[in-house]
Amino acid sequence: MIIYEQEGVYIHSSCGKTNDQDSLISGILRVLEKDAEVIVDWRPLDDALDSSSILYARKDSSSVVEWTQAPKERGHRGSEHLNSYEAEWDMVNTVSFKRKPHTNGDAPSHRNEKSKWSFLFSLTDLKSIKQNKEGMGWSYLVFCLKDDVVLPALHFHQGDSKLLIESLEKYVVLCESPQDKRTLLVNCQNKSLSQSFENLLDEPAYGLIQAGLLDRRKLLWAIHHWKKIKKDPYTATMIGFSKVTNYIFDSLRGSDPSTHHRPPSEMADFLSDAIPGLKINQQEEPGFEVITRIDLGERPVVQRREPVSLEEWNKNIDSEGRILNVDNMKQMIFRGGLSHALRKQAWKFLLGYFPWDSTKEERTQLQKQKTDEYFRMKLQWKSVSQEQEKRNSRLRDYRSLIEKDVNRTDRTNKFYEGQDNPGLILLHDILMTYCMYDFDLGYVQGMSDLLSPLLYVMENEVDAFWCFASYMDQMHQNFEEQMQGMKTQLIQLSTLLRLLDSGFCSYLESQDSGYLYFCFRWLLIRFKREFSFLDILRLWEVMWTELPCKNFHLLLCCAILESEKQQIMEKHYGFNEILKHINELSLKIDVEDILCKAEAISLQMVKCKELPQAVCEILGLQDSEVTTPDSDDDEEENVGMTPCPTSAFQSNTLPTLAASGVRDDSPAQTSVSSDGCRLTPA
Repeated sequence: MIIYEQEGVYIHSSCGKTNDQDSLISGILRVLEKDAEVIVDWRPLDDALDSSSILYARKDSSSVVEWTQAPKERGHRGSEHLNSYEAEWDMVNTVSFKRKPHTNGDAPSHRNEKSKWSFLFSLTDLKSIKQNKEGMGWSYLVFCLKDDVVLPALHFHQGDSKLLIESLEKYVVLCESPQDKRTLLVNCQNKSLSQSFENLLDEPAYGLIQAGLLDRRKLLWAIHHWKKIKKDPYTATMIGFSKVTNYIFDSLRGSDPSTHHRPPSEMADFLSDAIPGLKINQQEEPGFEVITRIDLGERPVVQRREPVSLEEWNKNIDSEGRILNVDNMKQMIFRGGLSHALRKQAWKFLLGYFPWDSTKEERTQLQKQKTDEYFRMKLQWKSVSQEQEKRNSRLRDYRSLIEKDVNRTDRTNKFYEGQDNPGLILLHDILMTYCMYDFDLGYVQGMSDLLSPLLYVMENEVDAFWCFASYMDQMHQNFEEQMQGMKTQLIQLSTLLRLLDSGFCSYLESQDSGYLYFCFRWLLIRFKREFSFLDILRLWEVMWTELPCKNFHLLLCCAILESEKQQIMEKHYGFNEILKHINELSLKIDVEDILCKAEAISLQMVKCKELPQAVCEILGLQDSEVTTPDSDDDEEENVGMTPCPTSAFQSNTLPTLAASGVRDDSPAQTSVSSDGCRLTPA
């Protein structure tokens, strides 16, 4: 639905230059409401599709390409051909391309000089609007987004900038900045939620609103975003929990100091409703056993090695191209990761695209087969006409979500920056094709975050797709509607953390943070937003080795939380402060340090003789004793206890980098689920 539309809105592309006839670009500005989201969209008036400028890629492309225009004769075949089935196949198969001379997005992309100024953004991403000084020529507005991106100034040659502001104020609260009266700050509270307020009459909060203790508008905004966790966990967690909880706390507290102690427990109720069925750390719940605190023993120190080099890799390949000594290779990758030059080759094995025991010839045949399979699936969605898509709401929704997510995925990375970037086109096409591969799941927000590093490394559409499909086999449950995978992982993480540090767990519970929701984003997209782009390449390849145990990513969570324990407890962080602190760790975590700590935790657990069965199941450890110097002497004493577990990973640690954490040895009771990862009672 169009809320606002105005022609004669210009961008002055060459302000400050003289005699530049192209400095004014006329466009149309629209404010649209779609699927409860408000979009601001500006584009040049003459930004129309020209069939002669359609960009093509050949089916057997082996790299990211520099896209070229279609041959002249193709442009004369008319719009009828462009909408035909044959044209859709032409798009993926017929027209050749010019090989891109640079990799990883360094080469410039070709774009229309006017079209490159087009932009659109969601109103929820708007931070502020700057206005012109009164009496200074045409009125203009400058939009600044929350990631500090400043868009080109829009000049209203026909007036009506105030009408735009009035239209936006139907959906957001705008107020003057104390520092600059020309700047309007955005406090985004969706006023369209007012209708849903009637549904809250039976809520306990309604009585507080009537009594004047709650700000109705803020509460509605906050409840709206907590409900988005259930519908769209990616978006809800990416915006940062702290932003949401600030509104709830501000609303609950008001100006009455006596209400300051109520919000945490009430907020915990909001959180527990967000993922139905998630109940952890409840000792009275059936299926949980109370175990006296276990002494895990001393935590070893570990060292990481240099990344595996191309030379080391090649030394482990036989004459037919088979990988030799796979277990040893995986251990080397676990301990040091891979050199970047090797990733394109090795990731295909780590993700299961290539079998470890395959020959070079077998892999060549497999790639040919997978290429044909990929383009058959790609053709399925490319050959759907607009009329067909009108009658396929799921495909429309998938496409809409993909287009929105692709435009905001890793745009600061050179590989994806700028308009009309070929990397973005490939991201879009791979995700659309995955919808054909797994139509039941289709596309869920967050999946673009998992694909982006894969495409960056592979530089190949087909290889990136099949590696992504393999990765999604591991991550599938995270994105299912019932979020079963997320429930299970949060329960398992709670079990591990309680075993490692019951004192810290008790503190989190006292602050209504025992549900560990602040780890939700970590688990959902495997730390993608917590580490730098290059660090996430290292972290993922280490995790893909599946060493040293199952669910190693949960031990990474434990290592991060253990590193932050001292600050959280010494500064007496409450519910809101914990969420805020964890959210602000993004891009501040040392990947090598956390890998060392997580490995040390795993080794500490493997050596423990009395590890609870629930923990053994979570980590996939075998129920067989480890031979130790005093194992024979203690044999009789260990009767009836869970025997020491062993791991398939044998450590060759070197004592240089300390990774041991501080342990609380005070007596405590540890609540551990007897069935580990299962949600149903034992």
